[in-house]
Amino acid sequence: MGRIGIERSATVEGVGLHTGSATTLTFEPAPAGQGIVFRRTDLPGAPGIPARLSAVQATERRTVLGEGSAEVHTVEHVLAAIRGLGVEDITVALDGPEPPAGDGSFRPFLEALQAAAPVERPGEPVRYRVGAPFTVTEGDSTYVISPARGCRLTVTIDFPHPLIGSQAGSWELTPEVFARELAGARTFGFTHEVDRLREQGLIRGASTANAVVLDETRVLDTELRWRDEFVRHKAADLIGDLALLGGRLEAHVVANRPSHQGNVALARALARTGQREGGIAMDIGQILDVIPHRYPFLLVDRIIEVEGEKRIVGIKNVTINEPFFQGHFPGHPIMPGVLIIEAMAQVGGMLLLGLFKGEERQEKVVYFMSLDGVKFRRPVVPGDQLRFELEMVQFRGKTCRMKGVALVDGQVVSEADMMARVVDR
Repeated sequence: MGRIGIERSATVEGVGLHTGSATTLTFEPAPAGQGIVFRRTDLPGAPGIPARLSAVQATERRTVLGEGSAEVHTVEHVLAAIRGLGVEDITVALDGPEPPAGDGSFRPFLEALQAAAPVERPGEPVRYRVGAPFTVTEGDSTYVISPARGCRLTVTIDFPHPLIGSQAGSWELTPEVFARELAGARTFGFTHEVDRLREQGLIRGASTANAVVLDETRVLDTELRWRDEFVRHKAADLIGDLALLGGRLEAHVVANRPSHQGNVALARALARTGQREGGIAMDIGQILDVIPHRYPFLLVDRIIEVEGEKRIVGIKNVTINEPFFQGHFPGHPIMPGVLIIEAMAQVGGMLLLGLFKGEERQEKVVYFMSLDGVKFRRPVVPGDQLRFELEMVQFRGKTCRMKGVALVDGQVVSEADMMARVVDR
């Protein structure tokens, strides 16, 4: 199965739930492999903001993404519709800071996407699978994740209100189930929260036309679409936040009292511990075309994510056949810490060299100039898979600063702040 995009553009107009800004949102076709990108067409240069965990800036009552000075508020409803329909490559153009609220549900975006004609294109989709059950707790939110075929969400909420109380539901995530069971569920809030939230700069565009509003005993100015509309909305919000993984999730997620903060924490845990398959950014052949290192000092096996000039993720599989194990603690093999940092630096070098193309890149080499804040948290042994995540902190001229972290099974084993420079060979 290939990657899903759209054939044509489709538009949704309205007022943002939290900012109150009038906005036009346009779904636009995107090349295979791009992923989901928001684009602020009202700002100089129409900056793009990838729908990725690295772009998350706030999770209070909604999920906010940002890149530089550009922000997009309340992305979860749009992302839920995109992921619910299975679309993977799409540009979401906005002429304001927040998508339209519509009726408070996910349906306006789903209907626009259906009108945009989803289509399968060549390319390998990214999948995240779970190898063993684990738990994530963030504030009052708790998640239990276990292996499964496909994606199933089981969600429980509990609110001290006579029309809500304890509600639970379980849904297999397919386009048909999302459209029928979840897309129409509206966001909700309480009259006693209005003044406090507006003082915080939130719900400036909220009304009973785009949210289910409850006083102490009843729903104001509307009727519920389902008795358990509240838990259905929370389940769809979870789908939207998990779209920030950048791939299809195959797991059973049991969520108790989910929140945007908790959902993002869950997505981060899945990104670091899940078995990522497909969508390889660079295999070993492509790495050899870029990096000058060779055996026994080539310490990168795959590059699995590249986010423009900002972030890169690479993999090193550690085996007992590594030449350094012959002399480093024989009988008790431990990967030398200096080589963990060297491997991290090589991944960072791939990010820097990726800024150059063709013959120009062949004439460049990356020298690392300094290391700060180096820490080793636990030993790395044969059988471990090292995941290196490096983020560009600053890039001026040909000199950059990067922050790197090395993980095994989601646990940090090493970290460092690095300075490097691109020079001519």
